[in-house]
Amino acid sequence: MKNNKTELPIYGMKKTKKIMKRLRNSVGASNLVLYYPLSVKEASGCDITDIDGNKYLDFLAGWTVAVAGYAHPKINKSITKEIKKRVGISAATFPNETSVEFAEKLISITPGNFKKKVWFGHSGTDACAAAYKMFPLATNKPRIISFHGGMHGIDVGGLAMSAIPGTAKYPIPNLVTKVPYATCYRCPFGLEYPSCNIHCASDFIEDQVFKYTTPPEDVSFMIVEPIQSDSGDAVPPIGYLEKLKKTCDKFGILFVSDEVKIGLGRTGKMFGIEHEPNVIPDAIVLGKSLASGIPSGALITKSELIDSGFAGQTLSGNSISAASGLATLDIINDEKLIDNADKMGKYMKKRLEELMKKHEIIGDIRGRGLILGIELVKNRKTKEPAKKETGKVVYRAWQLGLLTAFLGPNSNVIEITPPLIITSEQIDKGIEILDRALSDVKKGLVSDSDIEGFVGF
Repeated sequence: MKNNKTELPIYGMKKTKKIMKRLRNSVGASNLVLYYPLSVKEASGCDITDIDGNKYLDFLAGWTVAVAGYAHPKINKSITKEIKKRVGISAATFPNETSVEFAEKLISITPGNFKKKVWFGHSGTDACAAAYKMFPLATNKPRIISFHGGMHGIDVGGLAMSAIPGTAKYPIPNLVTKVPYATCYRCPFGLEYPSCNIHCASDFIEDQVFKYTTPPEDVSFMIVEPIQSDSGDAVPPIGYLEKLKKTCDKFGILFVSDEVKIGLGRTGKMFGIEHEPNVIPDAIVLGKSLASGIPSGALITKSELIDSGFAGQTLSGNSISAASGLATLDIINDEKLIDNADKMGKYMKKRLEELMKKHEIIGDIRGRGLILGIELVKNRKTKEPAKKETGKVVYRAWQLGLLTAFLGPNSNVIEITPPLIITSEQIDKGIEILDRALSDVKKGLVSDSDIEGFVGF
């Protein structure tokens, strides 16, 4: 690694370089999303140590997976206990009490006073795919509505419902209609909130989509993320989701809230959809943080819907995933992580807005709770995306000991999703590193060759 004539806290990379070479020679690129060379030796709380002994503050939480921080002792204890009892048991054929308890717990915390059941998978992809398979069958309606910028998994069903640049290249035949999301910073209709009256919600869908391309009587469900992460952390205005739900109710369409990345406390509420209290989804999809790193996904919905058809998996609902999931939910409650996400999220956003005043390259700061996006632009007036600069800031932050990543259709939004246990002191440390990274990139201390070979470059 180049020092770039400036002292860096991250220095030794001998072991990491060797493992990265082996990785690229043995693991398919389709499995990898690499922003910088990093091979993890151990992790605890909000901290990661690589195999060369370098230490990092993690502002990603493994793409929101480590909701309670890494290696939480209660989760480790719960997993260890289950491993000693039930490994390799088909949960589909030989159910276990731990999984039943986990299902009951999920039913009890999700919105809606109707009778619910749970479908278990191994990821959010699995859970979204279950909706894709079961809901059209249950309703006898073949069509689905999803949104530009949405990400709902990487199997056939998930890809069919997703609409980000990375998924557009796959030739997936489907009956999914994709419509614009409320990305207010870059409104696809050229309008401004609130004078737009949230045109992208019911007005556009009812007046255009239903009239010309997708008859509402053929639509089984609409799937939407209350905050769109992969589109660049788009936060819709309050009232948007309610308008969508009213449209669905008007035409007898199921409303599905995809909470894979933002659910379980990240937004300052248990579920992102709860920021609009009048919106009760017909189904909720969970994954990522659901079992704190043990593969798990869940679809929680009306009993009559989930009992239609067969979408089972041999090991879905296994006791190890369930045990980790129960421990995760207990920690969220006992350690008041939802309150911390709300409090620390507001503090983080305030500190980021201070950075925005200092660095002209920051065009927008947005988010809710502890999911935040920093959009970098070459010019605040034109909003021209600063793609390469974004990659360099993320790379420099890594060199300085902070782990972040970037996303969005223009690859110019730095995403911040730390574990929900993060403290104000850790936030201050991370902001200090981001400040320096932004300054160093402006000074030209990160070259094009430094980021060559990583995501997008």
